Amino acid sequence: MRAPEDVIIRPFITEKSNQEVAAGKYTFIVNYNATKTEIRQAAEKLFQVKVLEVNTINYRGKEKRLGVHVGTRPRWKKAVIKIDLNPEPEKYLTKGGKEAVSPKKYKTSIEEYGVTQ
Repeated sequence: MRAPEDVIIRPFITEKSNQEVAAGKYTFIVNYNATKTEIRQAAEKLFQVKVLEVNTINYRGKEKRLGVHVGTRPRWKKAVIKIDLNPEPEKYLTKGGKEAVSPKKYKTSIEEYGVTQ
């Protein structure tokens, strides 16, 4: 299992990703070998948010040339993370059958994303 800092590399900020922030969708560049489950767990741990779904897109490296020198750009993976904008506390049943509420608090946005609204 990878550390959360190794899974999510940096935010991917474009015009479209800035518009999707209002709907609770944040876009990140992630480790190419990371799974959706690892991305979900890393986002929940790093940003203290409730993740509803994760969509990933793989990009292959393009071939580029400079004169006679031919090389490839690195491959990379983009993840769109949808968070819960109205998180409710988690309820569960205790051993005696009583209903208890989890003390865990979730945030409703990711402030570290770098978007000003």
